Amino acid sequence: MKKILFSLFLLISFAGRSSDSLKIGLMTDVHYFSSRLADSPRAELLFEKSTGRNIALFHEVLDTVIAKMSTQKLDFLFIPGDLTQHGERQSHLDFVEKLKLFRQKGVRIFVLPGNHDVNIPNSKRYTADEALLVESVSSEEFADIYGDFGYTGALSRDTASLSYLAALTDSIWLLCFDTNRWSENETHSISGGKITSRTLAWALDILREAKEKNITVLGMMHHGLVEHVPYQASFFADYLIPEWKKTATTLADAGLQIVFTGHFHANDITRFASPTGNTVYDIATGSLAQYPFPYRMMTFDGKRLSIDTRFVTSVSGMSDLQEQYQAKMEDFAREILPAKLRRMGLSLPDDARDALVDLLVRILVLHVYGDEETDDALRQSINNFAAVLGNEDFDAESFQLDFPPADNRLIIEIER
Repeated sequence: MKKILFSLFLLISFAGRSSDSLKIGLMTDVHYFSSRLADSPRAELLFEKSTGRNIALFHEVLDTVIAKMSTQKLDFLFIPGDLTQHGERQSHLDFVEKLKLFRQKGVRIFVLPGNHDVNIPNSKRYTADEALLVESVSSEEFADIYGDFGYTGALSRDTASLSYLAALTDSIWLLCFDTNRWSENETHSISGGKITSRTLAWALDILREAKEKNITVLGMMHHGLVEHVPYQASFFADYLIPEWKKTATTLADAGLQIVFTGHFHANDITRFASPTGNTVYDIATGSLAQYPFPYRMMTFDGKRLSIDTRFVTSVSGMSDLQEQYQAKMEDFAREILPAKLRRMGLSLPDDARDALVDLLVRILVLHVYGDEETDDALRQSINNFAAVLGNEDFDAESFQLDFPPADNRLIIEIER
């Protein structure tokens, strides 16, 4: 009963509000792991060796963001998925406790699951010597645990997924798409996502109603709606919904102009125009559990969305957080990329493979930060790869790194 009354109070208090200067925070892919699931320093070390994540450090990164956001008098906080490390029930419960600071300040919070959050068959806890299976959460449990963060006070719930519709004000709605495939998980979580035909039909009904009532709709989902890098659908298909051009066109033509996403762990904003000229912006935000530790601060007045990206650059005992974790990212990418290229069927001579890996690593590091520019190191990598392929005259400046518009600071005009 307390949950219902609290949600109704928030809904009523915001429903009659003007849409002037709404202040919105956004963080995503937190991958929160409860310290209760690693029972000793040796267990924490085993977790770090297994995942590359230091529990205490990443908790401090999250605490830093919460503290900074708490001074901004936010109206809303959006979190589009991967709330937990790998779906551990205890991690969900402890993460909710972290979010209560915002609730106490009157901030309305809206979350969605990511592919690491619901019905995870291989969630784990750690002892000094081994990783053991631990309880995850069902879809019903997820909606209950996060009832105060979108589900209890929803204007509409999709019956085919954990998607829902929320009212931010009397003239602005938030349409939250659950794009995850948690119902298909058997031995592990499925990274790829989709919008089912039933969920899409539900969403299009909402967008039609919104158009009739002159209501602006913002969207949120975990997986990318549109490509953020060239050939993303070929090289990183799991980070996009299938048939992304068709779905993006359908949603843009139905009036959806903004969608907030995560999953790819990169800061990037891409503008997509349908064949009829309708535009949707996919605003992807990087992970708080990975370099460069970004979060967004935004204002929205119903006509324009102003986006400012901020980064956690240091924590206690690590003033060079960015530098250390950029190096970790580069090392990890160099380790896994050769195997990924082989799985894709790319059989290359050793020198060509090494040159391509070096190029991809440099592109990745630039992409996750956002607003990529071709620097001297990247030019050299591009030229090295071109030379290995026998194309010494390739113009590195012609290489397209980033789709428009800007990624980290931007004002988007909403068409009415």
